[in-house]
Amino acid sequence: MADVAYPVTAGAAATESGGDVADYVALMKPRVMFLVVFTALVGLVAAPGSMHPVLTIASLICIAAGAGASGALNMWYDADIDAAMERTAERPVPRGRVTPEEARSFGAVLAVGSVFCLGLMANWLAAALLALTIGFYVFVYTMWLKRTTPQNIVIGGAAGAVPPMIGWAAATGGLSLEPFVLFLIIFVWTPPHFWALALLRTRDYAKAGVPMLPVVAGPDATRRQILIYSLILAPVGMVPSVIGLGGMLYTVAASVLGSLFVVMAYDCYSEREGEAADRAAKNLFAYSVLYLFLLFAVLLVEQGFGINGGALPSLWVL
Repeated sequence: MADVAYPVTAGAAATESGGDVADYVALMKPRVMFLVVFTALVGLVAAPGSMHPVLTIASLICIAAGAGASGALNMWYDADIDAAMERTAERPVPRGRVTPEEARSFGAVLAVGSVFCLGLMANWLAAALLALTIGFYVFVYTMWLKRTTPQNIVIGGAAGAVPPMIGWAAATGGLSLEPFVLFLIIFVWTPPHFWALALLRTRDYAKAGVPMLPVVAGPDATRRQILIYSLILAPVGMVPSVIGLGGMLYTVAASVLGSLFVVMAYDCYSEREGEAADRAAKNLFAYSVLYLFLLFAVLLVEQGFGINGGALPSLWVL
């Protein structure tokens, strides 16, 4: 793989070798890592059967390391974009606290180690899914889609939707309809979540040359797409109840949370000018994070404590 040319900042010019622990933690995008591990945990707990506590924890650590690898490799390749954007300019590579080569090496070691260890500790199907996720995020999304198409988030969102499938596969050694449904929820959720942020950072993306939807199609078209995806997401979020994965608590939660998502998406669609438009987009972005967390948290509680009427595993495995 050819090296990438990065803009030189004052910090980068002064850097000769590695940063501190905090810099390497930042490379792994810990907030994204938390969401990955959390959704993988839901897939693992919702899966039939049980898993030894030590193997459960080890599998989640491997999945976390894989997510961290994706983040580090993304920061290595996207250092030029990160340096040009206000939101990301303080990341370790553009600030020169970690060199591009160090970020690349760190990410590569994490990627190989996480996949290999997950294969040994759980099974090779889960490891293959983790490898596919890392590869798709780095090679397809980061290196190709992000820089070439406004549909980057739509297609690239598949990488962030796989963790529940990895968790399910780690626990069972196979896949079924249920983890695909969890994948679908995250996949449909991703565009309105990121486009709400993109509405707030349109100038940043334009400056960096990233063809996000608001930059290419304009804010009004983006708001319309957000509303369309939100209208799809609300019923998709109800599917676990239809297939027996979610119980009564989940059904109520998904109904309320999905309805609120549509209301906030419509508010974002309706507000087109000034501070009101920014506030609506900001509210939707914040709520979208809460929506996914609460939806999966309710599913985790139901499945973990067996209160949905099914004979499924409990949280004692953790």
